[in-house]
Amino acid sequence: MGTARLLDDSPITAFHVKACCYTVGGFICDGYILGSIGLALPQIKTEMGLGSTWEGLLGASALIGIFAGSVVFGPITDRVGRKKMLLGDLVLFVIASVLQLFVAGPVALFALRFLLGVAIGADYAIAPTLLTEFAPRRYRGRLLSSLNATFTVGFVASYGIGILLDGRLGDDAWRWLLASSAIPGLLTLLLRLGTPESPRWLVSKGRADEARSIVDRYFGPEYALEEAPPKEQRTRYREVFSRRYRGRTFFAGMFWLCQVFPYFGIGTFLPRIVDAFGIENGSLGEVLFNLLLLAGAVAGWFVMDAISRRSFVIWSFVIVGSALLVLGLDPSLPAPVLIPVFLVVAFVISAAADLESVYPSEIFPTEVRASGTGLAAGISRVGAALSTFVLPSVLDGLGIGPTMLILAAVVFLGVVISVPLAPETRHVALHEASREAQPEDRGAEAQPAATARG
Repeated sequence: MGTARLLDDSPITAFHVKACCYTVGGFICDGYILGSIGLALPQIKTEMGLGSTWEGLLGASALIGIFAGSVVFGPITDRVGRKKMLLGDLVLFVIASVLQLFVAGPVALFALRFLLGVAIGADYAIAPTLLTEFAPRRYRGRLLSSLNATFTVGFVASYGIGILLDGRLGDDAWRWLLASSAIPGLLTLLLRLGTPESPRWLVSKGRADEARSIVDRYFGPEYALEEAPPKEQRTRYREVFSRRYRGRTFFAGMFWLCQVFPYFGIGTFLPRIVDAFGIENGSLGEVLFNLLLLAGAVAGWFVMDAISRRSFVIWSFVIVGSALLVLGLDPSLPAPVLIPVFLVVAFVISAAADLESVYPSEIFPTEVRASGTGLAAGISRVGAALSTFVLPSVLDGLGIGPTMLILAAVVFLGVVISVPLAPETRHVALHEASREAQPEDRGAEAQPAATARG
């Protein structure tokens, strides 16, 4: 194997394209499920006579489930493998989606949305992990960023489908909108049938012969995973909290949290926020916001491997935070100024969100990659659920200006965290990137090295 080419250096193949398609399918479902509740909530609130507390709970229900699903199923995926879990979460998607047609009250709807969140959380841990372990380093950024880009496609598509159904189904439109997520879920499930296990995971479990067979079949006998395959690695969830990885765990979860806090707070209650700003022709404003979300996701995909990961995350926080600060300090700005600033938030935050499916998967090693990615997703959804739960009450109690200032403060926290902790992983071989020490680790690792040289 001395002359073998590393899998990290392979060209893009038909298999990579297929793996990307069945992986992004799950993220389209995720975006659709999370986006659809925003349009459904006004109808649900009227039909069920809900107050702001229940409105916030239903808006946050799937996000709470994501926390549970990603934290629980990340470690399970590291123990039992990627392949089995990739199929199981889609089955739950489809069943829970259909059952939303028949709910009679907020408790049942909350429970189903929570289960959908569990399935989404599992997918956040499983799908990027599997795609990372197949992707060559030169194209890894764009392949992984396509996950969040297509999440935005699903998120925006739910808005369009909701408007279409509202004009045809009247009071039952919200039921069919929420249940319609079963369609992309079923299609993705069919695409995922026949998925091979990750050869990197097999090697980490000491199953090198099985890994070799998969590499030979899908890539060719001239490829190897690494120069020296690692010995069997035991999966211990506590490793993500160890001194070696805790800096990565903190960064991955917190940068993600600081991005999704405003994303879901604004996206879920967009009609209310547009009204609070006093924007005339609010429907046009909502359409433009969603179009800029979509454009931003595409732009993020294009620039992912053109600029450093570190610069991307830091400067996106600076731009979004500054725009939210402007909106918060003077929400009565004239429309020609207010609307472009508001749309800058949509464009940049959506572009930077592509990092959410790239960074966590690159900075954790194979044996804890799903655990670390799942925990990061779980931490992020604590912020998303909190923003979605409290935003209606904050809007009612404080008004739109203070609400924007709170969102800006969370975004600037992202700058404070990213400047010292954000690593650079662009174009680095996967096994090198995932084992590269964070700043806090380097001093600890330098000492043994110096002793050895001495």
